[in-house]
Amino acid sequence: MKDIIKSLIGRYHQKGILIDTNILLLFFVGSVNPERITRFNRTQQFIPEDYELLLGFIAKFQRIVTTPNILTEVNSLANQLGEPERSQCFLIFAQFAQNATRLNEHYIKSIDAVTVDRFVKFGLTDCGILTLARNEYLVLTDDLKLANYLQTVGIDVINFNNIRVFNW
Repeated sequence: MKDIIKSLIGRYHQKGILIDTNILLLFFVGSVNPERITRFNRTQQFIPEDYELLLGFIAKFQRIVTTPNILTEVNSLANQLGEPERSQCFLIFAQFAQNATRLNEHYIKSIDAVTVDRFVKFGLTDCGILTLARNEYLVLTDDLKLANYLQTVGIDVINFNNIRVFNW
């Protein structure tokens, strides 16, 4: 598995990594306060070391790729943080969104996402990921159902939990 991950990093180092909602939320919450990760209901499945692991992993890629749908989901979930962490998170979010040299945001038309074969099963955001990633980007997710489906349709994906196991 480690060799596969290394190969994917090499293949997508310059193209970029498309980060799914939960992992991007981990990034923002950890950027505000790593100790908050286990105490926030939306990131409690992670630990502060996962945040450090994520930072090291995404540093291997020149670009972080996202969609407005992913950012909207992250925004909605981060809005559930209590103050002052909520406001701090939104400041980091704003800085992140303005970093055009590192962040590439791609708009996927809803009509394109809803015509994906498995839209009813996965919904708008995940089908947008599928549409954007095909032959372009590596996907990083902790969603086992999504990761398995992406693999079956030939889209390169890494389940963050696999990185956690190997303590990348």
